[in-house]
Amino acid sequence: MSTHIGSLLEMKGIKKSFNQNHVLKEIDFDVKAGEVHVLLGENGAGKSTLIKILTGAYEKDAGEIYWGGKLVQITTPVDSMNLGIATIYQELNVIPELKVYENIFLGREIKRGGKISMLNHKEMRKEAERYLGMLGQSPKLADQQLSELGIGQQQLVEIAKALTLDAKLIIMDEPTSSLSSTEVEQLYSCVEQLKKKGIAIVFISHRLDEIRRMGDRITILRDGFKIETLPVKTTETDYWIELMVGRALEEKFPMQSFTIGGEGFRVESLKVPGTSELVNFSVRYGEIVGISGLVGAGRTELARAIFGADSHGGGKIFIGGKQVRIKSPRDAIDAGIAFITEDRKSEGLLLDQPLDFNIAMASMKKFRNKSGMINLKAIRDEAKNYLKELKVRPNDIDLHARKLSGGNQQKVVIAKWLCTNAKVFIFDEPTRGIDVGAKVEVYRLMNQLVESGVIVLMISSDLPEIIGMCDRVLVMSEGKITADIAIEEASQERVMKAATGG
Repeated sequence: MSTHIGSLLEMKGIKKSFNQNHVLKEIDFDVKAGEVHVLLGENGAGKSTLIKILTGAYEKDAGEIYWGGKLVQITTPVDSMNLGIATIYQELNVIPELKVYENIFLGREIKRGGKISMLNHKEMRKEAERYLGMLGQSPKLADQQLSELGIGQQQLVEIAKALTLDAKLIIMDEPTSSLSSTEVEQLYSCVEQLKKKGIAIVFISHRLDEIRRMGDRITILRDGFKIETLPVKTTETDYWIELMVGRALEEKFPMQSFTIGGEGFRVESLKVPGTSELVNFSVRYGEIVGISGLVGAGRTELARAIFGADSHGGGKIFIGGKQVRIKSPRDAIDAGIAFITEDRKSEGLLLDQPLDFNIAMASMKKFRNKSGMINLKAIRDEAKNYLKELKVRPNDIDLHARKLSGGNQQKVVIAKWLCTNAKVFIFDEPTRGIDVGAKVEVYRLMNQLVESGVIVLMISSDLPEIIGMCDRVLVMSEGKITADIAIEEASQERVMKAATGG
Protein backbone atom coordinates (compact mmCIF):
# COMPACT_ATOMS: atom_id res chain seq x y z
CA MET A 1 0.00 0.00 0.00
CA SER A 2 0.96 3.63 -0.48
CA THR A 3 2.99 5.33 2.22
CA HIS A 4 1.92 8.84 1.10
CA ILE A 5 -1.62 9.61 2.18
CA GLY A 6 -3.51 11.07 -0.76
CA SER A 7 -0.85 10.19 -3.34
CA LEU A 8 -2.34 9.56 -6.75
CA LEU A 9 0.97 8.22 -8.08
CA GLU A 10 3.93 6.66 -6.31
CA MET A 11 7.10 5.42 -7.96
CA LYS A 12 9.39 3.48 -5.61
CA GLY A 13 13.00 2.41 -6.14
CA ILE A 14 12.89 2.94 -9.91
CA LYS A 15 16.07 1.82 -11.70
CA LYS A 16 16.99 2.08 -15.38
CA SER A 17 20.23 1.42 -17.25
CA PHE A 18 21.25 1.62 -20.90
CA ASN A 19 24.19 -0.76 -21.44
CA GLN A 20 26.64 0.20 -18.66
CA ASN A 21 25.12 3.66 -18.19
CA HIS A 22 22.99 3.77 -15.00
CA VAL A 23 20.47 6.52 -15.72
CA LEU A 24 18.09 6.10 -12.75
CA LYS A 25 19.35 4.89 -9.38
CA GLU A 26 16.48 3.89 -7.07
CA ILE A 27 14.25 6.93 -7.61
CA ASP A 28 11.28 7.57 -5.30
CA PHE A 29 8.70 10.04 -6.62
CA ASP A 30 5.09 10.71 -5.69
CA VAL A 31 2.35 13.07 -6.92
CA LYS A 32 -0.85 14.07 -5.09
CA ALA A 33 -4.16 14.83 -6.78
CA GLY A 34 -4.56 18.56 -7.49
CA GLU A 35 -0.89 19.49 -7.07
CA VAL A 36 1.82 20.72 -9.42
CA HIS A 37 4.91 18.64 -8.70
CA VAL A 38 8.00 20.00 -10.48
CA LEU A 39 10.86 17.78 -11.68
CA LEU A 40 14.10 19.76 -11.74
CA GLY A 41 17.58 18.66 -12.72
CA GLU A 42 20.40 19.33 -15.13
CA ASN A 43 20.15 17.90 -18.65
CA GLY A 44 21.03 14.24 -18.32
CA ALA A 45 19.92 14.03 -14.66
CA GLY A 46 17.25 11.42 -15.52
CA LYS A 47 14.03 13.48 -15.74
CA SER A 48 13.07 12.37 -19.26
CA THR A 49 13.85 8.72 -18.53
CA LEU A 50 11.63 8.77 -15.42
CA ILE A 51 8.80 10.30 -17.47
CA LYS A 52 9.27 7.74 -20.27
CA ILE A 53 8.90 4.92 -17.72
CA LEU A 54 5.73 6.54 -16.39
CA THR A 55 4.29 6.89 -19.91
CA GLY A 56 5.24 3.34 -20.99
CA ALA A 57 7.85 4.41 -23.58
CA TYR A 58 10.57 2.60 -21.56
CA GLU A 59 10.30 -0.36 -19.20
CA LYS A 60 11.88 0.02 -15.77
CA ASP A 61 14.63 -2.42 -14.72
CA ALA A 62 13.48 -2.46 -11.09
CA GLY A 63 11.05 -0.74 -8.71
CA GLU A 64 7.30 -0.46 -8.22
CA ILE A 65 4.59 1.92 -9.42
CA TYR A 66 1.43 2.52 -7.38
CA TRP A 67 -1.64 4.28 -8.78
CA GLY A 68 -4.28 5.29 -6.23
CA GLY A 69 -2.55 3.02 -3.71
CA LYS A 70 -2.64 -0.08 -5.95
CA LEU A 71 0.38 -1.73 -7.53
CA VAL A 72 0.21 -1.34 -11.35
CA GLN A 73 2.31 -2.44 -14.32
CA ILE A 74 3.10 0.12 -17.02
CA THR A 75 4.81 -1.59 -19.93
CA THR A 76 3.22 0.22 -22.91
CA PRO A 77 1.86 3.73 -23.63
CA VAL A 78 -1.65 2.19 -23.68
CA ASP A 79 -1.23 1.04 -20.02
CA SER A 80 -0.31 4.58 -19.06
CA MET A 81 -3.18 6.14 -21.01
CA ASN A 82 -5.72 3.70 -19.54
CA LEU A 83 -4.72 4.81 -16.03
CA GLY A 84 -5.39 8.44 -16.97
CA ILE A 85 -1.86 9.73 -17.64
CA ALA A 86 -1.45 12.22 -20.51
CA THR A 87 1.71 13.99 -21.71
CA ILE A 88 2.14 17.34 -23.43
CA TYR A 89 5.58 17.47 -25.01
CA GLN A 90 7.62 20.47 -26.19
CA GLU A 91 7.14 19.23 -29.76
CA LEU A 92 3.35 19.23 -30.05
CA ASN A 93 1.61 16.14 -31.37
CA VAL A 94 -0.91 17.88 -33.64
CA ILE A 95 -1.94 18.07 -37.33
CA PRO A 96 -1.98 21.74 -38.43
CA GLU A 97 -4.23 21.09 -41.47
CA LEU A 98 -7.11 19.78 -39.31
CA LYS A 99 -9.57 21.82 -37.28
CA VAL A 100 -9.20 22.14 -33.53
CA TYR A 101 -12.05 19.72 -32.69
CA GLU A 102 -10.64 17.15 -35.17
CA ASN A 103 -7.25 17.36 -33.44
CA ILE A 104 -8.86 16.94 -30.01
CA PHE A 105 -10.51 13.65 -31.08
CA LEU A 106 -7.71 12.48 -33.39
CA GLY A 107 -7.56 8.67 -33.31
CA ARG A 108 -10.62 8.51 -31.01
CA GLU A 109 -13.24 9.97 -33.34
CA ILE A 110 -16.89 9.85 -32.23
CA LYS A 111 -18.97 7.94 -34.80
CA ARG A 112 -22.65 7.58 -35.59
CA GLY A 113 -24.09 4.09 -35.17
CA GLY A 114 -25.56 2.01 -37.96
CA LYS A 115 -24.10 -0.32 -40.54
CA ILE A 116 -22.07 2.42 -42.23
CA SER A 117 -20.14 4.13 -39.47
CA MET A 118 -19.89 7.88 -40.18
CA LEU A 119 -17.98 10.49 -38.18
CA ASN A 120 -20.22 12.48 -35.87
CA HIS A 121 -18.73 15.95 -36.45
CA LYS A 122 -21.55 17.69 -34.58
CA GLU A 123 -20.97 15.67 -31.40
CA MET A 124 -17.17 16.07 -31.58
CA ARG A 125 -17.52 19.82 -32.09
CA LYS A 126 -19.93 20.08 -29.14
CA GLU A 127 -17.64 18.07 -26.84
CA ALA A 128 -14.58 20.04 -27.96
CA GLU A 129 -16.40 23.32 -27.17
CA ARG A 130 -17.19 22.00 -23.68
CA TYR A 131 -13.58 21.07 -22.90
CA LEU A 132 -12.20 24.29 -24.40
CA GLY A 133 -14.72 26.19 -22.24
CA MET A 134 -13.27 24.46 -19.16
CA LEU A 135 -9.94 26.02 -20.12
CA GLY A 136 -11.43 29.49 -20.48
CA GLN A 137 -11.43 29.40 -24.30
CA SER A 138 -14.14 30.62 -26.69
CA PRO A 139 -16.36 27.86 -28.17
CA LYS A 140 -15.59 29.34 -31.63
CA LEU A 141 -12.03 28.04 -31.26
CA ALA A 142 -13.26 24.48 -31.90
CA ASP A 143 -13.95 25.22 -35.57
CA GLN A 144 -10.68 27.02 -36.35
CA GLN A 145 -7.93 25.40 -38.36
CA LEU A 146 -5.08 24.56 -36.00
CA SER A 147 -2.43 26.21 -38.21
CA GLU A 148 -4.14 29.60 -37.59
CA LEU A 149 -3.36 29.40 -33.85
CA GLY A 150 -0.25 30.46 -31.96
CA ILE A 151 1.87 27.84 -30.15
CA GLY A 152 0.22 28.78 -26.83
CA GLN A 153 -3.30 28.05 -28.03
CA GLN A 154 -2.09 24.88 -29.76
CA GLN A 155 -0.83 23.77 -26.36
CA LEU A 156 -4.24 24.45 -24.83
CA VAL A 157 -5.72 22.22 -27.55
CA GLU A 158 -3.35 19.45 -26.39
CA ILE A 159 -4.56 20.00 -22.81
CA ALA A 160 -8.20 19.82 -23.98
CA LYS A 161 -7.31 16.52 -25.68
CA ALA A 162 -5.89 15.25 -22.36
CA LEU A 163 -9.14 16.22 -20.61
CA THR A 164 -11.22 14.24 -23.13
CA LEU A 165 -9.09 11.22 -22.21
CA ASP A 166 -10.28 11.79 -18.64
CA ALA A 167 -6.66 12.42 -17.61
CA LYS A 168 -6.04 12.40 -13.86
CA LEU A 169 -2.36 13.28 -14.25
CA ILE A 170 -0.94 15.53 -16.98
CA ILE A 171 2.81 15.67 -17.62
CA MET A 172 3.97 19.02 -19.06
CA ASP A 173 7.49 18.91 -20.49
CA GLU A 174 8.95 22.44 -20.87
CA PRO A 175 5.50 23.76 -21.86
CA THR A 176 6.44 27.45 -21.93
CA SER A 177 9.74 27.26 -23.84
CA SER A 178 8.20 28.56 -27.11
CA LEU A 179 5.44 30.77 -25.71
CA SER A 180 4.98 34.54 -25.69
CA SER A 181 4.28 36.22 -22.33
CA THR A 182 0.51 36.39 -23.12
CA GLU A 183 0.42 32.68 -23.96
CA VAL A 184 2.36 31.87 -20.77
CA GLU A 185 -0.31 33.70 -18.74
CA GLN A 186 -2.98 31.66 -20.54
CA LEU A 187 -1.20 28.47 -19.58
CA TYR A 188 -0.83 29.59 -15.93
CA SER A 189 -4.57 30.23 -15.56
CA CYS A 190 -5.29 26.90 -17.29
CA VAL A 191 -3.07 25.05 -14.78
CA GLU A 192 -4.93 26.75 -11.91
CA GLN A 193 -8.24 25.46 -13.32
CA LEU A 194 -6.85 21.94 -13.72
CA LYS A 195 -5.69 21.97 -10.07
CA LYS A 196 -9.18 23.01 -8.91
CA LYS A 197 -10.57 19.97 -10.76
CA GLY A 198 -8.18 17.75 -8.74
CA ILE A 199 -5.98 16.94 -11.73
CA ALA A 200 -2.32 16.35 -10.83
CA ILE A 201 0.43 17.90 -12.91
CA VAL A 202 4.06 16.86 -13.28
CA PHE A 203 5.85 19.95 -14.53
CA ILE A 204 9.32 19.92 -16.10
CA SER A 205 10.90 23.35 -16.46
CA HIS A 206 14.27 25.10 -16.18
CA ARG A 207 12.68 28.50 -15.55
CA LEU A 208 13.02 29.07 -11.83
CA ASP A 209 10.61 32.04 -11.70
CA GLU A 210 7.97 29.86 -13.37
CA ILE A 211 8.54 27.03 -10.88
CA ARG A 212 8.21 29.52 -8.02
CA ARG A 213 4.90 30.71 -9.39
CA MET A 214 3.30 27.41 -10.37
CA GLY A 215 4.84 24.64 -8.30
CA ASP A 216 3.64 23.15 -5.00
CA ARG A 217 6.49 20.70 -4.49
CA ILE A 218 9.79 20.22 -6.29
CA THR A 219 11.85 17.04 -6.66
CA ILE A 220 15.48 17.55 -7.64
CA LEU A 221 17.41 14.88 -9.56
CA ARG A 222 21.17 14.82 -10.09
CA ASP A 223 23.18 12.18 -12.00
CA GLY A 224 20.30 9.70 -11.79
CA PHE A 225 19.79 10.09 -8.03
CA LYS A 226 16.87 11.74 -6.28
CA ILE A 227 18.48 14.47 -4.15
CA GLU A 228 15.49 15.92 -2.32
CA THR A 229 11.77 16.78 -2.46
CA LEU A 230 11.00 20.27 -1.14
CA PRO A 231 8.04 22.61 -0.76
CA VAL A 232 8.36 25.35 -3.41
CA LYS A 233 7.02 28.29 -1.40
CA THR A 234 9.33 28.00 1.62
CA THR A 235 12.67 27.23 -0.07
CA GLU A 236 15.10 29.48 -1.93
CA THR A 237 15.91 29.17 -5.65
CA ASP A 238 19.65 29.40 -4.94
CA TYR A 239 19.29 26.30 -2.74
CA TRP A 240 17.54 24.45 -5.61
CA ILE A 241 20.43 25.33 -7.94
CA GLU A 242 22.97 24.14 -5.38
CA LEU A 243 21.19 20.77 -5.03
CA MET A 244 20.78 20.49 -8.78
CA VAL A 245 24.40 21.13 -9.81
CA GLY A 246 26.07 19.84 -6.64
CA ARG A 247 27.70 23.16 -5.87
CA ALA A 248 26.78 26.79 -5.33
CA LEU A 249 26.69 28.80 -8.56
CA GLU A 250 28.47 31.98 -7.56
CA GLU A 251 27.34 33.72 -10.70
CA LYS A 252 24.58 32.85 -13.11
CA PHE A 253 26.07 35.15 -15.77
CA PRO A 254 29.89 34.88 -15.89
CA MET A 255 30.28 38.09 -17.90
CA GLN A 256 33.86 39.17 -18.62
CA SER A 257 35.13 42.48 -19.94
CA PHE A 258 37.57 42.36 -22.81
CA THR A 259 39.45 45.16 -24.53
CA ILE A 260 37.16 46.54 -27.20
CA GLY A 261 38.91 46.59 -30.58
CA GLY A 262 37.98 47.73 -34.06
CA GLU A 263 35.01 46.70 -36.13
CA GLY A 264 34.89 42.96 -36.82
CA PHE A 265 31.47 42.53 -38.41
CA ARG A 266 29.12 44.91 -40.22
CA VAL A 267 25.70 44.61 -41.81
CA GLU A 268 24.81 47.41 -44.22
CA SER A 269 21.36 48.14 -45.71
CA LEU A 270 20.15 44.54 -45.30
CA LYS A 271 16.46 44.11 -46.01
CA VAL A 272 14.87 41.45 -43.81
CA PRO A 273 12.10 39.52 -45.64
CA GLY A 274 8.64 40.90 -44.89
CA THR A 275 9.80 44.41 -43.88
CA SER A 276 10.48 47.67 -45.68
CA GLU A 277 13.18 49.03 -43.30
CA LEU A 278 16.88 48.44 -43.99
CA VAL A 279 18.99 47.02 -41.15
CA ASN A 280 22.40 48.51 -40.30
CA PHE A 281 24.64 47.55 -37.38
CA SER A 282 28.22 46.61 -36.54
CA VAL A 283 30.00 44.57 -33.89
CA ARG A 284 33.50 45.27 -32.59
CA TYR A 285 36.08 42.74 -31.47
CA GLY A 286 35.90 42.09 -27.73
CA GLU A 287 32.16 42.61 -27.26
CA ILE A 288 29.09 40.36 -27.13
CA VAL A 289 26.13 42.05 -28.80
CA GLY A 290 22.62 40.93 -27.86
CA ILE A 291 19.56 41.15 -30.13
CA SER A 292 16.34 41.52 -28.17
CA GLY A 293 12.68 41.99 -29.05
CA LEU A 294 9.29 40.35 -28.76
CA VAL A 295 8.28 37.13 -30.56
CA GLY A 296 7.78 38.06 -34.24
CA ALA A 297 10.09 41.12 -34.11
CA GLY A 298 12.22 39.72 -36.96
CA ARG A 299 15.29 38.64 -34.96
CA THR A 300 15.50 35.10 -36.37
CA GLU A 301 14.61 36.40 -39.85
CA LEU A 302 17.59 38.79 -39.62
CA ALA A 303 19.92 35.94 -38.61
CA ARG A 304 18.62 33.70 -41.44
CA ALA A 305 19.10 36.53 -43.96
CA ILE A 306 22.71 37.08 -42.81
CA PHE A 307 23.36 33.32 -43.02
CA GLY A 308 21.85 33.02 -46.52
CA ALA A 309 19.13 30.62 -45.35
CA ASP A 310 16.45 33.03 -46.63
CA SER A 311 16.77 35.34 -49.61
CA HIS A 312 16.97 39.04 -48.74
CA GLY A 313 16.49 42.27 -50.68
CA GLY A 314 20.14 43.23 -51.07
CA GLY A 315 22.56 44.64 -48.53
CA LYS A 316 26.23 44.17 -47.71
CA ILE A 317 28.02 42.08 -45.08
CA PHE A 318 31.62 42.74 -43.98
CA ILE A 319 33.86 40.46 -41.86
CA GLY A 320 37.13 41.94 -40.63
CA GLY A 321 36.67 44.90 -42.99
CA LYS A 322 36.26 42.74 -46.13
CA GLN A 323 32.94 42.37 -47.93
CA VAL A 324 31.64 38.80 -48.22
CA ARG A 325 28.97 37.71 -50.70
CA ILE A 326 26.40 35.35 -49.21
CA LYS A 327 23.63 33.79 -51.27
CA SER A 328 23.40 30.44 -49.45
CA PRO A 329 24.35 28.81 -46.12
CA ARG A 330 27.36 27.23 -47.90
CA ASP A 331 28.59 30.74 -48.82
CA ALA A 332 28.12 31.79 -45.16
CA ILE A 333 30.05 28.78 -43.84
CA ASP A 334 32.87 29.40 -46.34
CA ALA A 335 32.95 33.07 -45.25
CA GLY A 336 33.32 32.00 -41.59
CA ILE A 337 29.79 32.49 -40.21
CA ALA A 338 28.29 29.98 -37.74
CA PHE A 339 24.55 29.94 -36.97
CA ILE A 340 23.36 28.09 -33.87
CA THR A 341 19.65 27.90 -34.68
CA GLU A 342 16.78 28.19 -32.24
CA ASP A 343 15.41 24.75 -33.17
CA ARG A 344 18.39 22.47 -32.56
CA LYS A 345 16.47 19.24 -33.22
CA SER A 346 15.17 19.93 -36.71
CA GLU A 347 17.73 22.50 -37.93
CA GLY A 348 20.91 21.90 -35.93
CA LEU A 349 21.32 18.13 -35.80
CA LEU A 350 20.76 14.92 -37.71
CA LEU A 351 19.17 13.08 -34.79
CA ASP A 352 19.65 9.57 -36.17
CA GLN A 353 23.33 10.05 -37.00
CA PRO A 354 26.25 9.51 -34.60
CA LEU A 355 27.85 12.42 -32.78
CA ASP A 356 31.09 12.37 -34.78
CA PHE A 357 29.15 12.84 -38.05
CA ASN A 358 27.04 15.64 -36.52
CA ILE A 359 30.17 17.47 -35.36
CA ALA A 360 31.96 17.15 -38.72
CA MET A 361 29.05 17.67 -41.14
CA ALA A 362 29.50 21.44 -41.65
CA SER A 363 33.27 21.13 -42.24
CA MET A 364 33.70 17.96 -44.32
CA LYS A 365 36.04 19.85 -46.70
CA LYS A 366 38.80 19.96 -44.12
CA PHE A 367 38.66 16.18 -43.59
CA ARG A 368 39.19 15.35 -47.29
CA ASN A 369 42.62 14.31 -48.52
CA LYS A 370 44.07 15.23 -51.94
CA SER A 371 42.24 12.41 -53.68
CA GLY A 372 38.90 13.54 -52.18
CA MET A 373 38.61 10.67 -49.66
CA ILE A 374 37.32 11.52 -46.19
CA ASN A 375 39.67 10.78 -43.27
CA LEU A 376 37.30 9.06 -40.81
CA LYS A 377 39.97 8.71 -38.13
CA ALA A 378 40.60 12.49 -38.17
CA ILE A 379 36.83 13.09 -37.80
CA ARG A 380 36.63 10.71 -34.84
CA ASP A 381 39.69 12.22 -33.13
CA GLU A 382 38.42 15.79 -33.51
CA ALA A 383 34.90 14.82 -32.37
CA LYS A 384 36.34 13.11 -29.27
CA ASN A 385 38.26 16.28 -28.40
CA TYR A 386 35.15 18.46 -28.68
CA LEU A 387 33.02 16.06 -26.61
CA LYS A 388 35.67 16.12 -23.90
CA GLU A 389 36.23 19.89 -24.07
CA LEU A 390 32.49 20.70 -23.92
CA LYS A 391 31.80 18.02 -21.27
CA VAL A 392 29.12 16.27 -23.36
CA ARG A 393 27.48 13.43 -21.42
CA PRO A 394 27.67 10.61 -22.35
CA ASN A 395 30.74 11.35 -24.49
CA ASP A 396 30.37 8.39 -26.85
CA ILE A 397 31.01 9.48 -30.47
CA ASP A 398 29.02 6.50 -31.82
CA LEU A 399 25.87 7.49 -29.93
CA HIS A 400 23.03 8.94 -32.02
CA ALA A 401 22.24 12.61 -31.27
CA ARG A 402 18.61 11.69 -30.47
CA LYS A 403 19.80 9.86 -27.33
CA LEU A 404 21.23 13.02 -25.71
CA SER A 405 19.41 15.43 -23.40
CA GLY A 406 18.62 18.95 -24.68
CA GLY A 407 21.65 20.62 -23.08
CA ASN A 408 24.04 18.00 -24.43
CA GLN A 409 22.47 18.24 -27.90
CA GLN A 410 23.10 21.99 -27.78
CA LYS A 411 26.77 21.37 -26.95
CA VAL A 412 27.06 19.08 -30.00
CA VAL A 413 25.57 21.83 -32.22
CA ILE A 414 28.15 24.28 -30.83
CA ALA A 415 30.92 21.71 -31.41
CA LYS A 416 29.80 21.41 -35.06
CA TRP A 417 30.39 25.14 -35.55
CA LEU A 418 33.64 25.23 -33.54
CA CYS A 419 34.87 22.57 -35.95
CA THR A 420 34.43 25.02 -38.88
CA ASN A 421 36.80 27.56 -37.24
CA ALA A 422 34.16 30.27 -37.84
CA LYS A 423 34.96 33.95 -37.28
CA VAL A 424 31.37 35.04 -36.50
CA PHE A 425 29.00 33.11 -34.21
CA ILE A 426 25.26 33.91 -34.25
CA PHE A 427 23.52 32.25 -31.28
CA ASP A 428 19.69 32.15 -31.60
CA GLU A 429 18.07 31.41 -28.19
CA PRO A 430 21.17 29.37 -27.19
CA THR A 431 19.95 28.43 -23.68
CA ARG A 432 16.28 27.67 -24.38
CA GLY A 433 15.26 24.45 -22.65
CA ILE A 434 18.63 23.77 -21.02
CA ASP A 435 19.38 23.76 -17.31
CA VAL A 436 21.14 26.36 -15.17
CA GLY A 437 24.49 24.53 -15.08
CA ALA A 438 24.54 23.99 -18.87
CA LYS A 439 23.58 27.65 -19.41
CA VAL A 440 26.65 28.80 -17.49
CA GLU A 441 28.82 26.50 -19.64
CA VAL A 442 27.36 28.05 -22.83
CA TYR A 443 28.02 31.56 -21.46
CA ARG A 444 31.63 30.64 -20.58
CA LEU A 445 32.11 29.29 -24.08
CA MET A 446 30.87 32.60 -25.52
CA ASN A 447 33.47 34.41 -23.40
CA GLN A 448 36.20 32.07 -24.67
CA LEU A 449 35.15 32.74 -28.28
CA VAL A 450 35.29 36.52 -27.78
CA GLU A 451 38.66 36.20 -26.04
CA SER A 452 40.01 34.26 -29.04
CA GLY A 453 38.95 37.05 -31.43
CA VAL A 454 35.59 35.65 -32.60
CA ILE A 455 32.55 37.93 -33.10
CA VAL A 456 29.53 36.84 -31.00
CA LEU A 457 25.91 37.87 -31.61
CA MET A 458 23.26 36.52 -29.23
CA ILE A 459 19.52 36.56 -29.97
CA SER A 460 17.52 35.96 -26.79
CA SER A 461 14.02 36.46 -25.38
CA ASP A 462 15.46 36.20 -21.87
CA LEU A 463 16.14 39.81 -20.82
CA PRO A 464 18.13 38.96 -17.66
CA GLU A 465 20.38 36.83 -19.92
CA ILE A 466 20.87 39.70 -22.41
CA ILE A 467 21.63 42.20 -19.63
CA GLY A 468 23.80 39.69 -17.75
CA MET A 469 25.99 38.63 -20.70
CA CYS A 470 26.09 41.35 -23.37
CA ASP A 471 28.08 44.57 -23.75
CA ARG A 472 25.47 46.11 -25.99
CA VAL A 473 21.87 45.30 -26.96
CA LEU A 474 20.18 45.92 -30.30
CA VAL A 475 16.40 46.00 -29.90
CA MET A 476 14.19 44.94 -32.80
CA SER A 477 10.53 45.64 -33.54
CA GLU A 478 8.70 44.79 -36.78
CA GLY A 479 11.91 43.90 -38.62
CA LYS A 480 13.83 47.08 -37.80
CA ILE A 481 16.37 48.01 -35.12
CA THR A 482 14.65 50.50 -32.80
CA ALA A 483 17.47 50.98 -30.27
CA ASP A 484 21.18 50.35 -29.77
CA ILE A 485 21.81 50.50 -26.01
CA ALA A 486 25.10 50.18 -24.09
CA ILE A 487 24.56 47.61 -21.36
CA GLU A 488 25.37 50.12 -18.58
CA GLU A 489 22.28 52.06 -19.68
CA ALA A 490 20.07 49.04 -20.39
CA SER A 491 17.23 48.10 -18.08
CA GLN A 492 14.41 45.62 -18.72
CA GLU A 493 11.99 48.55 -18.85
CA ARG A 494 14.05 50.46 -21.43
CA VAL A 495 14.49 47.37 -23.65
CA MET A 496 10.76 46.53 -23.46
CA LYS A 497 9.85 50.10 -24.34
CA ALA A 498 12.01 49.95 -27.48
CA ALA A 499 10.65 46.47 -28.30
CA THR A 500 7.03 47.63 -28.16
CA GLY A 501 7.63 50.83 -30.12
CA GLY A 502 7.13 52.90 -26.95
